[in-house]
Amino acid sequence: MKNYPIVFLLFVLFSCSQPSVQNDWVVFEENTKAQWIQDGRRLPESDSLFYLDDPAPVFRKEFSPGKTIQKATLYITAAGYYTATLNAVPVGQNVLDPAWTDFSKRIYYSEYDVTSLIQTGNNCLGVSLGNGFYNPLPLQKWGHRNLRTDLTVGKPTFIAKLSITYQNGKTEEIVTDESWKYNYGPIVKNDVYLGVVYDARREIKDWNLPGFDDHSWSFAEPGMNPGGQLQKAFFPPVQVTQEITPVEISSPEAGIFIADMGVNFTGTYKIKLSGEKGDTVVFRFGERVYDDGTLNPMTTVTGQIKRKGIGGPGSPDIAWQTDSYIFKGEGEEWFSPEFTYHTYRYMEISGLKNQPEPEDITGLFFHSNVADLNSFTCSSDLLNSIQDAVERTFLANLISVQSDCPAREKFAYGGDLNATCESFIYNYDMQAFYRKTIYDWVDAMNDSTFVDTAPYTGIAYCGISWESAFLLTQYYLYLYYNDTEIVKEHYDLNKKWMDKAARLHPEGMVESGLSDHESLEPVPVKLTGTCHYLQCARIMKTFASLMGDKTNEAKYEKLADNLKTKIRAEFWDKPVLGKINRQTLFATLLYHEIVPKEEIDAARDSLLKAVNNGPSGHFNTGIFGTKYILEALSEYHSPEMVFDIVNSRNYPGWGFMIDRGATTIWETWKESDNTYSNCHPMFGSVTEWYYRWLGGIRPDPQYPGFKEFILAPSTPGGLDFVHCNYHSPYGEIVSNWQKESEGSILYEMKIPAGSTAKVMLPKDASQSVSVQKNEMNVEKGKIEGLESGRFKLGEGNYIIRVSSPGNSH
Repeated sequence: MKNYPIVFLLFVLFSCSQPSVQNDWVVFEENTKAQWIQDGRRLPESDSLFYLDDPAPVFRKEFSPGKTIQKATLYITAAGYYTATLNAVPVGQNVLDPAWTDFSKRIYYSEYDVTSLIQTGNNCLGVSLGNGFYNPLPLQKWGHRNLRTDLTVGKPTFIAKLSITYQNGKTEEIVTDESWKYNYGPIVKNDVYLGVVYDARREIKDWNLPGFDDHSWSFAEPGMNPGGQLQKAFFPPVQVTQEITPVEISSPEAGIFIADMGVNFTGTYKIKLSGEKGDTVVFRFGERVYDDGTLNPMTTVTGQIKRKGIGGPGSPDIAWQTDSYIFKGEGEEWFSPEFTYHTYRYMEISGLKNQPEPEDITGLFFHSNVADLNSFTCSSDLLNSIQDAVERTFLANLISVQSDCPAREKFAYGGDLNATCESFIYNYDMQAFYRKTIYDWVDAMNDSTFVDTAPYTGIAYCGISWESAFLLTQYYLYLYYNDTEIVKEHYDLNKKWMDKAARLHPEGMVESGLSDHESLEPVPVKLTGTCHYLQCARIMKTFASLMGDKTNEAKYEKLADNLKTKIRAEFWDKPVLGKINRQTLFATLLYHEIVPKEEIDAARDSLLKAVNNGPSGHFNTGIFGTKYILEALSEYHSPEMVFDIVNSRNYPGWGFMIDRGATTIWETWKESDNTYSNCHPMFGSVTEWYYRWLGGIRPDPQYPGFKEFILAPSTPGGLDFVHCNYHSPYGEIVSNWQKESEGSILYEMKIPAGSTAKVMLPKDASQSVSVQKNEMNVEKGKIEGLESGRFKLGEGNYIIRVSSPGNSH
């Protein structure tokens, strides 16, 4: 964190904010001789020199353990990225390790059981070091943002300990120190944005095997400790989860080949190549191709560096994603880049004499490997395609942080998190990942301003709607997982944060920051920003109640009432004049419960009018308005209308994106082939609506963690069935339905042990309801409220049929 004053109290609070599950950090801190080590080359003294060849160092250490090993565990981390081998066998399956953090505050290490990799006699540990976000290039994003100024940066360094326990109870440690030796390998350039240059002629055969002659290698030097506390990683690592084969390889011009991977994704690739020694093959990547079939890399260009002079001294004129491979000339060669990641559907290959075959190329889709046990499918092919694109977009933006776009910026913006946190939770188990996210915010924040990203990247103009992700994410962990520990751990800091918000907005109304990003009409930040402030006040009232803090519970309730009154006076009690997105306006007021109950009908009618007046009768909302309108229109009018919009292929909408070939969700409703990302999560909030309204699975704020929950599936016309499941802390919830015949619907529900569902089914007075539980008929009188369609169900598997007269089974 740079250029911001930090009061001592916040330092104390931050230092106390350590993950409760991470006490294992003492592995490196107590009674260990492990040192940070690095190679002997110094960092360049001027920006332009960073773009010259800078070979990645490789380190080795031989050791001979005793006999009868019971267990061997490797603990390792780096400032930058590392890969590790034991006797030339890769250790673990993680890539881009360790996770991105502010390395001056905390660094996560990984723990690997390597017992099976140790052999009798001599063994060799090998480690390669990459730059990652600790040693980025000085690219001037947007012509003025330099990560070398905005991040904690330095020379890549690593620390490791191999702990061996013998069957007789004795232990031995192999640690990083100055006895390790290093040399420079074939990766001559590596950057998370611009990619890798790999010179196969520099490969060192068998360097990570025991018995290798390393007498000409240099001894490692002590590395500069980055400063962050070492903590055991407790969240899913980044791993390859899918291998993708090209659907087509074309040649739009002589010597140029385009591999179409079929879908847009984040990761790298492996490719089989052949060429003459010293020849170079160049790869470029993009989300799109031009009409003539040539690569369009422009939506993935780093920081909009698209002409000479923008990126700073030494920068390429256009900062596109690229890799290069220099042949060693020994027949068939395989290449897979390390220490970088790309976002692409199309791979351009130049420098080959012959066109590669599809089987020669494999795309490697990797991301934080969050559990994906939840699912949604339905009878609409379009909705299923949208869901597929949303899921692919979400995963493509999970590279140890939740980014807004995985190529152009790679930054973890709070506004996008606020818009999509619930959507991610509905699709994946995000508890551990979002705990890590909260610690990132703890490390990013300061006591005097709001920042936009965590880890902090120097950007601080979006305001409370972005930094409030620190608080809202805690609330969603509480709501969906009953994670009270994260709230208790940060309660004091939460109060300090609210004090800061009060200092920055002493009148209550938010006057500065970014509002409904990518709305097709203007939205004042006074509306969305102040509503986020209100949301924070309400959350803090809940947290104070959880903590038994009556004084602050009353304080935050008063603040919430005051903010609600101000918002209502500004945006409801009087006409709102001038140019404003009225869809976002009325959806926001309804979502945040600003409108008095007796006037809700008027607000609903105003929202309906705004939607009907929108382009194609569709939504024209932005990052927050879209989340709000999906919920508000469903709750106060009808999910049927929302379904008709979502299930349409007209502009603007998700179906329009799919119709235009999108396999990930765009940053904008309008199609962009130059400026805007084609892989951006914020409009993925539609998946939350799938689960909440078509599946009907909703948490009850009075019973966090799904102790009791709502099960209220909607069955709009034009949709024949829905299959939906969600894994709560109590177990799997299933909500499936199928239209059988005119007026009859069959529901399949599963309620996990220990929880209760409040079921709400659409039915009229003429319809009857029958229930089977665990394949046994249930007498109607046994379930209170059954004929009304509103009743409670406990643990079990249920078949429920709502039948019209004459259609009973």
